[in-house]
Amino acid sequence: MRLRYADRLHEANMDDDVKVLVIRGAGDDFGTGQDLPEFMEAMGREEGMVEEVRLEDADINYPGRRQFRHGATTTQWFADPRAGCRTLQEFKKISIVEAKGYVYGWHFYQAGDADMVISSDDALFGHAAWRYAGTAPRMWWWATTMGLRKFQEMVFTGRPFTADEMAELGFVNSVVPRDELEAEVQKYAMACAQNRSTDVVFMQKTFFEIMKQYQGEYMGSLLTGVLESLAVYGKADANELVVNPEMFAGKMTDTIKD
Repeated sequence: MRLRYADRLHEANMDDDVKVLVIRGAGDDFGTGQDLPEFMEAMGREEGMVEEVRLEDADINYPGRRQFRHGATTTQWFADPRAGCRTLQEFKKISIVEAKGYVYGWHFYQAGDADMVISSDDALFGHAAWRYAGTAPRMWWWATTMGLRKFQEMVFTGRPFTADEMAELGFVNSVVPRDELEAEVQKYAMACAQNRSTDVVFMQKTFFEIMKQYQGEYMGSLLTGVLESLAVYGKADANELVVNPEMFAGKMTDTIKD
């Protein structure tokens, strides 16, 4: 889904019929992130993440499990727009995330990278990675967007933040009751669509992109990739919950709450 999302964003970026992109989740939640059991199963194979990097049909020798590049290839790949993690950051049109319910993991990436976030009052923002890995690919940009102190609170405690909290931090533009959410998003989308031309928006987005790069957005993705590649070398404390395959076979959210 994440790779298909990257492709669709590329299409929308090039399609002159698209003026504003609204990203919403099907069902009660925006989304709870990547399929971790699927990801861990792929990481455990000797051939690694060949499907992830779109080379499953190629005749290649993927770095073996005892090589640093076996896992580091994937964490660096998450800094590539083709991987669907920071693709929205490079989108040259206006993007709006409709946040509701869980906004976790990879879906939290999209909220962080969108131009605007309109949220229901019951939304929760966060990432389970603080509890099972300690790092996540978009940390630098979240710290920049949320402010360092509050983001450190999220990382070190592992707790999710409410929509109202995120609005106070300037991460969320508007918070409304769930039954008013789609109408609120439509109001913002139409205001954006009826403002300046797509060409002018492209110029505006280029300005903001240069500003973000001055703040180190892409460098942060690369740095986090290195950090995440080294996370497996962190020795567990005696009383620490040890991550194991059985943990990923269950419900990650329940494990984190426990």
